Amino acid sequence: MGRVVHFEIHVDDMDRAKRFYGEVFGWKFEDWSEYAGMPYFGAVTGEDDKPGINGALMQRQSPPPEASQPLNGYVCTMEVEDYDAVEAKILENGGVVAVPKYALPGMAWQGYYKDTEGNIFGIHQPDVNAK
Repeated sequence: MGRVVHFEIHVDDMDRAKRFYGEVFGWKFEDWSEYAGMPYFGAVTGEDDKPGINGALMQRQSPPPEASQPLNGYVCTMEVEDYDAVEAKILENGGVVAVPKYALPGMAWQGYYKDTEGNIFGIHQPDVNAK
């Protein structure tokens, strides 16, 4: 089975992107630029004993997609404990709403945002009472 084991987020401004993801989600970063031959920072997204994967911030190699273009890639969704608190952090740190918070009835709260680099990502708060 082909399980996802790593992700890459393409960024224009590495420091700005590290600040955004560090502040919003508490990610830590390791400089792997020497191995990649370009600005490339490994993203540690959580403890090894919890479900999830680590990834990286990678220097964007071409112009970013224009607004309203269809997505060409994968969207990463982060599980959060407090949707509204994380949304506030996203907005305070320069992110913008792409798809507002909505209920997955009986399952969770979900929404999508653009980071400081124009990438779309989701946040997901499990909640059996979501309506």
